[in-house]
Amino acid sequence: MRRAYKLRAYPIRPQEGRAVRLLADHCDLYNAALQERRDAWRMRNLSVSYGDQSAQLKEIRAADPDGQGRHSFTAQQQTLRRLNAVFAAYFKRVRKAEKGRQQAGSGENLRQRMVGYPRFKPRQRFDQVLFVAGDGAKWESADGGRWAHASFQAVGRVKVGQHRPVVGRVKTLQLKREGRRWYVVVVTEMEPVSLPTTGRDIGVDVGVTRFLTTSDGEVVANPRFLKAAQERIVELQRRKQRARLGSGNRRRLRRALAKEWRKVRNQRRDFHHKTARGLVDTCDALALEQLRVAAMTAAAAGSVEHPGRNVAAKAGLNRSILDAGWGQFTSILVAKAESAGRRVVLVSPAFTSIDCHTCGASCGRPRQEIVVCPTHGELDADLNGARNIAARAGLGSGQASAA
Repeated sequence: MRRAYKLRAYPIRPQEGRAVRLLADHCDLYNAALQERRDAWRMRNLSVSYGDQSAQLKEIRAADPDGQGRHSFTAQQQTLRRLNAVFAAYFKRVRKAEKGRQQAGSGENLRQRMVGYPRFKPRQRFDQVLFVAGDGAKWESADGGRWAHASFQAVGRVKVGQHRPVVGRVKTLQLKREGRRWYVVVVTEMEPVSLPTTGRDIGVDVGVTRFLTTSDGEVVANPRFLKAAQERIVELQRRKQRARLGSGNRRRLRRALAKEWRKVRNQRRDFHHKTARGLVDTCDALALEQLRVAAMTAAAAGSVEHPGRNVAAKAGLNRSILDAGWGQFTSILVAKAESAGRRVVLVSPAFTSIDCHTCGASCGRPRQEIVVCPTHGELDADLNGARNIAARAGLGSGQASAA
């Protein structure tokens, strides 16, 4: 399996200038490859593949020795593969939208199923370049010390703060910019190390009021990081909108706003990692709902002909769901479980909250926190859902009976 380590980098001023030039040159390569694909299709109905564009790199580098020729050949290939992945995702969305139009018929509002074509990237938003270790990039571990070093072609040997050991064989290195900070993402390949068995198999129900509830009664509160920072973010956004375009004040406000969003993002990710680690260390198998978060958070505004209902309430719910970050938590939990030899089962979320976990009867839900079974009376909605999830996954938690 592969594991990624994100470490803070501290380039000196000349190295930072060269790193900015590196990102700019790779951005130009990305945009030129995108332009070639657009023109080939518009003018001649021809599809340009990654192999076609990779074969042109030798000529491009020879024609521009002080520009594209300065950089790692394999890193440039990774940038072209990145564009190829963007087009693969675009064609997948096109096929999905076409299938949806065919199923919905001619009465479908086609504006809701338009698929955006891949766009050019401005230099200020092209923030990462991927290198293959040993070919244009080299990793030097700290070996018990505080400082490691990462060397990148056309940038130099950059000092990196290594706050934890990097385990496994280094496969790729990624130089990444976030605002005014720089990071090195080290991806290693390692063998999973199985943890001792615990005899605990549980179902996990995620929510908004509580972040999660397990089938044996454990509850983790929802920290609501975005809600805590929302007042500051709204104030900075208001001041930024009022600042004059191109002014130094607007630039400072944009950086302050990015800092607040980065803080919320880091808090949420840290919470997800710690919560997932606690579950993986204490459970042999975990069952979760396979939630479609993108569909759950779709806008409720509707169209002019068919306006949505309770739009403000739906917008607030969407904000709470995205603040909880269920998708990121599931990805982190699955990765940690794989590295520890644990089992994760994803089940259908249909009716897990409103079916009684004991008898399977459909329950009423007079309030968000409870459901009422015709036979067994009031039940905790989240605990009932977690036990249904465990039963649906076939886990022997001792708390769920298959209905």
